[in-house]
Amino acid sequence: MFMNRLHKVHAHRKKAAKKQGVSCYRLYDLDLPEFPFAIDIYEGQVCAAEYQRNHNLSKYDYEMWLTQSRSCITEVLQIPVQHVHLKQRQVISERARQYSRISHTNNRSVVTENGLKFWINISDYLDTGLFLDHRPTRQRVREQCKDKRILNLFAYTGSFSVYAAAGGAASVTTVDLSNTYIDWARDNFDLNGMGMQAHSFIAGDVISWLPGIKSGSFDLIVCDPPTFSNSKKMTGTFDVQRDHPALLNQCLRLLSPDGLLIFSTNNRRFRLYDEHINTKKIRDITRQTTGFDFEGKLNRMCYELQPEM
Repeated sequence: MFMNRLHKVHAHRKKAAKKQGVSCYRLYDLDLPEFPFAIDIYEGQVCAAEYQRNHNLSKYDYEMWLTQSRSCITEVLQIPVQHVHLKQRQVISERARQYSRISHTNNRSVVTENGLKFWINISDYLDTGLFLDHRPTRQRVREQCKDKRILNLFAYTGSFSVYAAAGGAASVTTVDLSNTYIDWARDNFDLNGMGMQAHSFIAGDVISWLPGIKSGSFDLIVCDPPTFSNSKKMTGTFDVQRDHPALLNQCLRLLSPDGLLIFSTNNRRFRLYDEHINTKKIRDITRQTTGFDFEGKLNRMCYELQPEM
């Protein structure tokens, strides 16, 4: 059953990916309840994340099931078994756990997206360094940032920043709590031969950093916060449902009069408290920023907001 499903989706996704020139894409996403995987292809390498579930299998039977599932993936994709990286994805309420190491191979590789290069690490972290669901959003930013001052908040490994620089941004400011990911963002700039003179990389708490920045300092802001965070590096906790009005109002304050804020969240139960947000216009762009490999499966929501005059 699993193999048949993989054959079907692989034939469809591979064709769509080739047509769009995409080499990294989601193949399978919890299609069958008996096989709760999210399977992503990264140019011949595969990340197969098993979602936590309750099952009645013994330890031996579970290991057999996992081995057979892996064999199905290798057979359908015609790749060596060592190119399939299995991970377990649990319900996570803490950003620090999501980005913590699960291995120490330091085995990085380079993938290409829309002509840009990115370092990924497919084995050492739960996530690889490149979120595939934001591929259309990144391209949208690239097309809108010519000669503009860009701010990328909760930047992770800086993929939005790379796109912005490639799109001719006058300057790009990249902010993330983790020194590891700020260094990774710098590496991605180096990988694409981008100079650092006009760009800055800041390892710090976004919530604490924003109030100290002068109003009107940026023309376009990307804000993709975690659903929840209680990192020791920040003051208090962050909950995107509870705290997004204050966060977005700070972002809108930093925009020029004609500026644009792109806000995204993967909180499945998120509701935008638009009545508490100082904006003249909110546009839901979730549909426009959903790639072929996430249609009908995307849990992320995405909005464009403009500041009040």
